[in-house]
Amino acid sequence: MSTQTKPVPLATAASLGQRAVFPILAAISFSHLLNDMVQSLLPAIYPILKQAFRLDFTQVGMITLTYQLTASLLQPLIGYYTDRRPKPFALPVGMAFTLVGLVVMSKAGTYHSILLASALVGIGSAVFHPESSRVARMASGGQHGMAQSLFQVGGNFGSSLGPLLAAYIVLPNGQPSIAWFSLAALLAIFVLIYVGAWYQRTHWAGGRSQAKRSGVHPPLPRNRTIGALGILIALIFSKYFYLASVVAYYTFYLINKFHMPVRDAQLHLFIFLGAVAAGTIIGGPIGDRFGRKYVIWVSILGVLPFTLALPYANLFWTAILSAIIGVILASAFSAILVYAQELLPGNIGMISGLFFGLAFGMAGVGAALLGRLADARGIYFVYQVCSFLPAIGLLTGLLPNLERPREATT
Repeated sequence: MSTQTKPVPLATAASLGQRAVFPILAAISFSHLLNDMVQSLLPAIYPILKQAFRLDFTQVGMITLTYQLTASLLQPLIGYYTDRRPKPFALPVGMAFTLVGLVVMSKAGTYHSILLASALVGIGSAVFHPESSRVARMASGGQHGMAQSLFQVGGNFGSSLGPLLAAYIVLPNGQPSIAWFSLAALLAIFVLIYVGAWYQRTHWAGGRSQAKRSGVHPPLPRNRTIGALGILIALIFSKYFYLASVVAYYTFYLINKFHMPVRDAQLHLFIFLGAVAAGTIIGGPIGDRFGRKYVIWVSILGVLPFTLALPYANLFWTAILSAIIGVILASAFSAILVYAQELLPGNIGMISGLFFGLAFGMAGVGAALLGRLADARGIYFVYQVCSFLPAIGLLTGLLPNLERPREATT
């Protein structure tokens, strides 16, 4: 009797002999919290900006589009570049753009200056997300799903804090109080300098050179890889168009349908984003243990009954359903991202940048298109249309399995 050795997963070959570096994972997750906290101020203060500058929903959507497109177009390019030429201290430099954007936003006196501030924050995000996702994978010790979930939960928790801080700081004190949040960006810069120093000490070569030295190759033929990436992009579309309807317009939906004060609506948005933060931590470890494809199945398609019910619920059930939707839907991104990284090992920065960029881009385009739809047909109609988006999760059945073969004996 001979024993067949359990194959090493292609995506984890470079991590053999390593343990997860939790201080770095904690630092990058905390930086993600600060980064996304200040970024989530933007949609949270839309009602304030809409009233102060007399904006329509289309103009509100254009603010989101400016931020999201700036981030989405630059992210894969930055990831591709740093795969080949690692820049350990790009992270604090990117955060400096966010800091400047916050200061400009606090002093903006015209609609165009708001767009400029949004673009600056978008540039900061374009640098932060692919590079910090790379650091999370470097520090994972092979537990890639767990590391991405820890990284993501920081961002999601930060996103949930934005509306809460907007309700209690920006709303009573006005637009100039946004400048106080530049202190959070400054703190993140110091944390990211520490992360960059660790990054430099590891002598990480990055990109294809690492893949070649590790003997890592794509697990599927080119055509199947392209097809799988196309399915993942469709799933990203489904997830982030729906999220755009909530993040950008949930406060308006609650105000219009239930005649809710702005502060109470922002608190409900905080509940939803808090549920997203709680759900994010689930997807990665479960994907590591049971397979990412199954997490994607449950996360995208499993949310469909709840999204279909949401437009017809009363206020109590709207809060309950939105929290359930946030928890379930949140687990998808870590699983999708790690699955994509395993499809193209050795291109971690490019893949991370591409999928973070797609997430931002889909959300931005969704916010702009849904804003026009809300102007034309009303905000309630937007939620009726978007409730069908998770049905795209049926495409998950076409994804190939990339899981580790089971141990066998002969």
